[in-house]
Amino acid sequence: MGRYARLGDTVTASVKEAAPDSTVKKGQVVKAVIVRTRKEQRRKDGSYIRFDRNAAVLVNDEGEPIGTRVFGPVARELRVRKFMKIISLAPEVI
Repeated sequence: MGRYARLGDTVTASVKEAAPDSTVKKGQVVKAVIVRTRKEQRRKDGSYIRFDRNAAVLVNDEGEPIGTRVFGPVARELRVRKFMKIISLAPEVI
């Protein structure tokens, strides 16, 4: 495994801030799927995809999102990695 995460990778993260009524609490260790990255990624057709900030979606052990909403666009590469639930929740797939 490489040092850096790319689109669609599952990573282990620590919650830095959380809403008081949320199911995840501050300091909790969770799994997350990378949905946007600042670093460009090359696609098979030769084009590059790059977002203006990094973003991840918290997931459970089965890879299903913990939350009920996904804000902002997500990358098409998630479809190849079988994260269909995240794609269906996202407002736009780029």
